[in-house]
Amino acid sequence: MKELYITRPLPAAVLERARAYFNVTLRDQTTPLKKGEMRAALVLYDVIIPTLGDMFTADVFDGMETARCRLLANFGVGYNHIDVAAARQVGISVTNTPGSVTDATADIALMLVLMSARRASEGERLVRAGKWTGWHPTQMLGLHLGGKTCGIIGMGRIGQAIAKRVHFGLGMEVVYHNRSVRAVDLPARQLDSIADVLAASDVVVLAVPGGAETRHLIGAQELAMMRPHAHLVNIARGDVVDEAALIGALQHGQIAGAGLDVYEFEPAVPDALRRMDTVTLLPHLGTAAQDVRENMGMMALDNAIAHATGQALVNPV
Repeated sequence: MKELYITRPLPAAVLERARAYFNVTLRDQTTPLKKGEMRAALVLYDVIIPTLGDMFTADVFDGMETARCRLLANFGVGYNHIDVAAARQVGISVTNTPGSVTDATADIALMLVLMSARRASEGERLVRAGKWTGWHPTQMLGLHLGGKTCGIIGMGRIGQAIAKRVHFGLGMEVVYHNRSVRAVDLPARQLDSIADVLAASDVVVLAVPGGAETRHLIGAQELAMMRPHAHLVNIARGDVVDEAALIGALQHGQIAGAGLDVYEFEPAVPDALRRMDTVTLLPHLGTAAQDVRENMGMMALDNAIAHATGQALVNPV
C-alpha cells in the first residue's frame, strides 16, 4: 500500500476510507506545517493531503526532483498556499476540491451580508452584556436589503451561488465583475470594472481566488469608491483586502460596515477590528459543516486513490 500523510485531523469517515486504501500517517495537530515538516513529508510519503496554511512555497520544493511524494491532494478548493508551478517543476501534481464547498461558503456570505447590514453581531453583544434597555423606534437602525444592489467581485461557482441567494432570497439587484465575460442564469449585470461595481453597490461581496494576482485587490483607493452606507463582505482570502486600509475606512466612516470570515494575517485579527461594533467577525467558517468537510475529504481521497491506482486525477490544478 502507498504511504499517505494527512497534515490535520479530518472527519472520522474520511480517515476510515483513507485507511482502506493507504498506510495512513495522521498528524494530530491543528496548526500549519513548518518548512522542515513539509520537506520531510515530501521525502517520506507517496501522497500528502495538505490544507490551508500549509505553505508549500517554492523553496520547499528545492531539490525534491527525486522525492517520494508525487501528489499534493489539497483539502480545500483554494490552493494559493501551494506554489503549483514549483511543484510541477519537480514532478509533483496538485489537486483540489472544487464544488464541494460552493453552497456552504455562499451560505456564510449571505449570513455576513445580513449580519453586517442589520447590525446583528452588535445587537447580540448588547443583549449578552445586559445593556439592552428595550425596543424603541430608532434603536440600532441598519440597512434594509430588499431592492438594494449587491456587487459581487468574482463570479465563479461561489460568486454565482451568492448571487442567487441575495437576489432570490433577499430581493437584491446584482451587479458583478469577473476577469472574463461570464454569463449567469439569473438577472445580473456584468460591469466593466471593479470600480464600477464598488460605486454601484450597497453591499460588496468578494469571491475571488487567493494568490498574488488578487492580493490587496481592495485597498484604500478602492474603499474610497464605495458608498458611505455600503458594507464590504469577504469570504475569499484575507489578503484580498488591505486590512490596514479597511480599518482606516471604517474608522473614518468611508463605509458603514464589514463582514469578515477571513483575515490578512490569519489567525491574527487586529485589535482595531475586534473593537469596532461596525464589523462582524467569524473564525473562517466558510466550509465548517460536518457533511461539507466530509465531502471535501472524500474528494481529496478520490484524487489520492486515482493517483495510487494509475488513473487520471479527478481535480488537477
